[in-house]
Amino acid sequence: MEQPHASASADPVSGELSEIELLLHGDAAPAALSAAAEKVREVLKVRPEDPAALHLFGRICFRLGRYEEAENGFRAVLEQCPNHPKARWMLALTLYHRNSWQAALQDLDVLLSESPDHSDYLNLKAESLLQIGDYDGALACYERLRAKHPTADNWLYYGHALRARGLNEQCVTAYRSALTLKPDFGEAYWSLANLKTFRFSSSDVQTMRKMLERQSLEPRARAALHFALGKAHEEAKQYVSAFEEYQRGNALWRKQLRYNPEHTTSFVRRSKAIFTPEFFRARSGTGSTAADPIFVISLPRSGSTLVEQIIASHSAVEGTRELPTLTSLAEHLAKQSGAGRYPENVRELEAERLRWAGEEYIARTRVHRKLDRPFFVDKMTGNFLHLGLLHLILPRAKVIEVRRHPLGCGLANFKHLYLQGAPFAFDLTEFGRHYRDYVELMAHFDAVLPGRVHRVFYEDLVSNPAQEIRRLLDYCGLAFEEACLRFYETERGILTPSAAQVRQPIYSDALDQWRNYERWLGPLKAALGDVLTCYPAVPQFNERSPIPGKWRMSTQIRVASPASVTTTPQGQTGKP
Repeated sequence: MEQPHASASADPVSGELSEIELLLHGDAAPAALSAAAEKVREVLKVRPEDPAALHLFGRICFRLGRYEEAENGFRAVLEQCPNHPKARWMLALTLYHRNSWQAALQDLDVLLSESPDHSDYLNLKAESLLQIGDYDGALACYERLRAKHPTADNWLYYGHALRARGLNEQCVTAYRSALTLKPDFGEAYWSLANLKTFRFSSSDVQTMRKMLERQSLEPRARAALHFALGKAHEEAKQYVSAFEEYQRGNALWRKQLRYNPEHTTSFVRRSKAIFTPEFFRARSGTGSTAADPIFVISLPRSGSTLVEQIIASHSAVEGTRELPTLTSLAEHLAKQSGAGRYPENVRELEAERLRWAGEEYIARTRVHRKLDRPFFVDKMTGNFLHLGLLHLILPRAKVIEVRRHPLGCGLANFKHLYLQGAPFAFDLTEFGRHYRDYVELMAHFDAVLPGRVHRVFYEDLVSNPAQEIRRLLDYCGLAFEEACLRFYETERGILTPSAAQVRQPIYSDALDQWRNYERWLGPLKAALGDVLTCYPAVPQFNERSPIPGKWRMSTQIRVASPASVTTTPQGQTGKP
């Protein structure tokens, strides 16, 4: 969530601080902002209680993503001036970004007591309530926003909250209301497509095509419209047109991202070098004794929401959501260790620190547990990157990996617009490389921690659910319950795009959907290499194995074979 313009002003300060203030109204580079932060820090050495300087320092740190320093700055302002609404707003926004949602809610309630209909305050409160699983509270905030500030954005967010509750008919109405107010609102069209149970009319398709003719349309809206049209054509079994729209949307959004796939490949190789059998033997017995968490890890669009819903239908288990807690702890430990980058710095963590981290994970996740059940599910799929740390700090936690056929998984990601995260999903070659890195890392942990991870193949779960569900419950140490077979009857809020599917019985329609697009999947196949040909087994990996080359898709998407695709490597720089 971006800092609103209203919070960009600050109390007048003298000379140099006034010039620094101007930086926050433009697109200053991080280096310039860092230099400005140091200048303000020098002022604070002389005037440590100056509210204007403290507020300015906090805002600069916020822009830089240095949220801990920003929080300290805003708290210092409020110590001097408790009735400083701009500092309190920025503190709430900072706490939200630090995943301290309950603390953010406390400050937001103070602000709302003075301005009960303030749009920014209500929006952030609703988002914070969603993060802690209070869907009814979030809906109440959005209903107030819809009534007091009936903007297209607020109707969209209201629709998202309705979707989380499974109220699809009201959700469609909300998205349609957003389009009434903003006819070229690409995100509203994509949100309708993403309901899975919704079908576009021919009139909708014509309207979206006309919107794409507008030269002034922003990339975000344009990409969303391409993805929505792809879904509309797919439903009509017009696969050539569908793939063309998906490809255009992916190519457009990929240009907006800074992402280098080499970072993940390097991380995997470095993790393999650190997390050896000897490493784990030397640290046996560390970490928390808590057995509460059940982690579900995977790549996106692999069936993780389905597995979560099945487990959360058990009377002893509570489903939560994709919790960022483990990633936050990894970042915190990296900062505190002072021993270099992650995961190398894990080698420096002593037993006491590992135990603290495990207990801290349990403490931080308690806010998401509403039902007082002994176990809970953390479905942050990307936690596979932290499996080494996870084992050290929570050795008794259960870990379930969900794996899907690489072509099915790759296509499903290529058809999905991630407006946040998953930067690897917008290019078939880059996704293939990411899938390969993922399989390599999981194969390593299978070797060094045999039996630690229970693997569920999506195809097996769909074809033989009763058997796979029993195996899943056995691994978790849970007695079989019939409700797990009728998981689609379990009522709970679900924020992920798969919410609609898991409220229905298991169906096999999506298993071979990739075959409709196989003629265009050459780049994905090439990047996967023997990971594809060996599936569901895995190949032998070694550090000197060549990484499959980068294929550039022809601008003419109607290709029948890889022969019409070039194999020129395409370098990408930056980070997600």
